[in-house]
Amino acid sequence: MTSPRPRGTLGGMSDIPPPIAEFVAATNAADSDRFVAVFTDDAFLRDWGREFHGHDGIRAWDRSDNIGKRSRFELHGVEPGEAPDEYRVDVTVSGDGYNGRDTITMVLAGDRIRQVLIG
Repeated sequence: MTSPRPRGTLGGMSDIPPPIAEFVAATNAADSDRFVAVFTDDAFLRDWGREFHGHDGIRAWDRSDNIGKRSRFELHGVEPGEAPDEYRVDVTVSGDGYNGRDTITMVLAGDRIRQVLIG
């Protein structure tokens, strides 16, 4: 990734994992290419039962449910999950689609996101 990743402190963590910070920052910047780039090639995203695979699937979800709906994320906290490299991300979403607070589960693979589970 060529763009810098924001870092900070939330939810008791001294650092927000860079891929999670980038997920939020790319969405809030409405930068679809930057958003897709934070995912592994074999990424998986499940959004309330709908499944999306790989960069093409992530781009389709981004277009239909995220940046395509002018979504913005307000990050409230990031906590380690039950499995290694798993995190629970507490966000409020606003835009022209879903609006409200939710917890998103993310599984990282190095400096990328391998899995996102919503709902």
